[in-house]
Amino acid sequence: MEFPNANYVENSAFSLIEKSLNRGAKGADILFYSGKSSSLSLRDGKPEQNRTGFFMGIGLRVIDADGRQGVAHMNVLDPASFENLVSWSWANCCSSEPDPWVTLYEQKPSYRDDLKLEDESVSSITPEQRQESCLYMSQEASSKDKRILSIRSASWYDSIGKSFYMSSTGIRGWYNGTSVSAGLSLVMSDGVNLEMGGYGESYRFLSDLHLSRIVEEAVTQTAYILGGKPLKTGKYTLILSPEVSASFLSVIGELFLASNVHKNMSLYKGKLGKQEASSLLTIIDDGLMPKKLGTAPFDGEGVPCQRTVLMEKGVIKNFLYNLKYGLKDGVPSTGNGARSFSSVPDVDVSNIYIEPGTLSQEDIFCSVRNGIYIVDLLGLHTVNPVSGDFSLGIKGVALLNGELSFPVSGMTIAGNLLDFLKKIVCIGNDLSFWGDTGGCTVVVEDVTAAGL
Repeated sequence: MEFPNANYVENSAFSLIEKSLNRGAKGADILFYSGKSSSLSLRDGKPEQNRTGFFMGIGLRVIDADGRQGVAHMNVLDPASFENLVSWSWANCCSSEPDPWVTLYEQKPSYRDDLKLEDESVSSITPEQRQESCLYMSQEASSKDKRILSIRSASWYDSIGKSFYMSSTGIRGWYNGTSVSAGLSLVMSDGVNLEMGGYGESYRFLSDLHLSRIVEEAVTQTAYILGGKPLKTGKYTLILSPEVSASFLSVIGELFLASNVHKNMSLYKGKLGKQEASSLLTIIDDGLMPKKLGTAPFDGEGVPCQRTVLMEKGVIKNFLYNLKYGLKDGVPSTGNGARSFSSVPDVDVSNIYIEPGTLSQEDIFCSVRNGIYIVDLLGLHTVNPVSGDFSLGIKGVALLNGELSFPVSGMTIAGNLLDFLKKIVCIGNDLSFWGDTGGCTVVVEDVTAAGL
């Protein structure tokens, strides 16, 4: 399958917008995606899934004088169907509610072109390379630990894509991007206990993906928690692994979305400028970090992406905005308008991360001496975004005299997010990203954990 060239896409977009304005629209915009992706997974060395697919879609959004908006999309660029696409989007627009805050971006944008979003080597990855990579992870893992019973999945995914935006205000922009990821999940047994674990990584550049690291982390983390037992109920110092703190941050990030603030779904509503966490905690959203998966020159509304400090030394500094919610609050969009070609814009993070500290994880272990090193949190989706209350299962390793000792599981921590974040006493220098979320080793003291 061949994808349409840029001129054809732009001419098609212009035609759709023109037809919409002639129909009476106050404004209209186009979002176009095209690309190719391939995936492969092996189970115990045998193929389980092997797919290659091409995708293409163009979405038309129309806005009327009362702020109603409607979206329709197609998976082909067929001029004979353009009238239908305009009619569908208009029908959806007419059935929506008026919204005086819906608008299009009108400033003349300047987009960054140095973000390193495309790795040309990804397009030349062969089926044999995918097969060899998955086999390597399976065989290498099995050879590392005799307690491994099964390699449930050794997986690979790569994609290349093109994105285009055009609006009736004269804005247009292109960017290309690639992604590549690999992961390993396995089952381990000590003869009595069974444990399933795994590890995976995703990047834009093939050179950043290290299969040996994935194998090492998958085996090590599963071995950490195999045969874990609960400790006595009490107050403990918790050391969150970078991956766990990133998972926690994915929940916290939702609280900074202006859409959630306006829907009364964020406990940070009304708390701008207030100290709501430890002075060690700074959280940043940055849509312009080179090579990151959440990076783009512009968002789903054509607004240039940017860097936004959400929390600085524990103080709530900013929320994330698209055009609609920015207009409501009288502030500019932060370039966080998120949408697919079949949806209206909402708000989402780009690359959100914890600003790293200065200590290595090894130094942190030596400093803390005794506690629980957490490698898995269970039930993060149950954190209440309004009250901040949570009850989470934990799995990890007991830290005794600065050394990782024996596995711990079957324990829960319960409390309130605001209190939890205020108990952070140390943040490591080991910032790592999982997708678009970055975490570090984080130490939280005086946390009640229920066990025996």
